[in-house]
Amino acid sequence: MAQTTPSGRAPAGQRTAGGQNPWAASGTLFAGVLMLVEGVLGILKGIVGIAKDDVYASVGDYTFKFDVTAWGWIHLIVGIVLAIVGVGILKGMAWARGAGVAIAGLDIVLNFLWLPYTPLWALISIAIGVFIIWALCTDTGNTRVHTSE
Repeated sequence: MAQTTPSGRAPAGQRTAGGQNPWAASGTLFAGVLMLVEGVLGILKGIVGIAKDDVYASVGDYTFKFDVTAWGWIHLIVGIVLAIVGVGILKGMAWARGAGVAIAGLDIVLNFLWLPYTPLWALISIAIGVFIIWALCTDTGNTRVHTSE
């Protein structure tokens, strides 16, 4: 049986009797919410990029420079997929975890390429994506019991 603290909770980093890391189990729910929020923000970012070319900073000589309208369509499509997968994670759909890792990874790469346009928000989105991947990969839900004996 897994050891618990006086409050009845498993110590940080230790798996509970059900085999789940409590941080990761809670993180999966939070990852679903973050994916949904990141998706909605991506949709808004895409709409702004499509509607107004002059909202985002002009980038000089940049290897991955696209027209802001093209970036708008990219963010809109990825935002829609992020929101759909986020809802799937919140509903506990089996396909959503693998899709969540894949789309969060794609979102990290796209935000890295988007860095010159909105550096602070791109870095925040990258950090959110890393957390989403960690939470979805560490909450395995298996039944093994780990003790620190």
